[in-house]
Amino acid sequence: MKLRFCSLASGSSGNSYLVWTDTTAVVVDAGISGKKIQNGLEETGTQEILTGLLLTHEHVDHVKSVSTLAKRLPQMKVHATQGTWDNMEHTVSEEQRNILCEGEILTIGDLEVRVFALSHDAAQPVGYAFRHEGKQIAIVTDTGCYSEEILREAEEADLLVLEANHDVDMLRIGKYPWFLKQRVLSDVGHLSNEAAGNCLVELLKRRPKERLVCLAHLSRENNFPEMAYQTVKNILEDADYYIGNEVQLITLLRDGISGMCEL
Repeated sequence: MKLRFCSLASGSSGNSYLVWTDTTAVVVDAGISGKKIQNGLEETGTQEILTGLLLTHEHVDHVKSVSTLAKRLPQMKVHATQGTWDNMEHTVSEEQRNILCEGEILTIGDLEVRVFALSHDAAQPVGYAFRHEGKQIAIVTDTGCYSEEILREAEEADLLVLEANHDVDMLRIGKYPWFLKQRVLSDVGHLSNEAAGNCLVELLKRRPKERLVCLAHLSRENNFPEMAYQTVKNILEDADYYIGNEVQLITLLRDGISGMCEL
């Protein structure tokens, strides 16, 4: 059976991803409308096998439709850390709620899911790595820096969703207020294009293998897809890694389905 991925939306205004096999589907974050998520499930044919919703943290661009989705799909478990549950306004039934811990490994259908800590200004943010029949997908967004734990969980990924939120110069001269610029640039903010490139180089050094990398969570105000792609490409080439050899590179759409892949 294949391990599959697609992004339903990936950007500062809303995020949601879908990971599935022939028998099990999970959604990661519900930061877009319930209707858009429903449309994505219908387009991929995964509504009947949807088993879980995994939340990375409580910010609205990741949890907007949690209650709506939980009510529409009562068979679905909603998984989040205690910190996320405590700081999220949206509620689900006790029967649907599951509390996660960093470092936990859980089984959802035929998916193994590893939970790892991120560095973001949320209560208890986490990323996820999914494994199925020797293939792995890792989702690393909403983190201001990459830690040893993040690198360890991402280095085996055949498909890596990696944040490339902003161009540092665009952010610094842009319209954001100073406090928000400081937040985004901090170690509990977001990875820049340059940081994404450096992270990818480190992963390739640690574990040479072919990967599909999906640049994600691009800022509408402080980035654009061509800049993110070219910045990461330049950093890779400076380290003697080349698109099409060690790595395939794409950028995910902010407001639509993209990155559909079968491993």
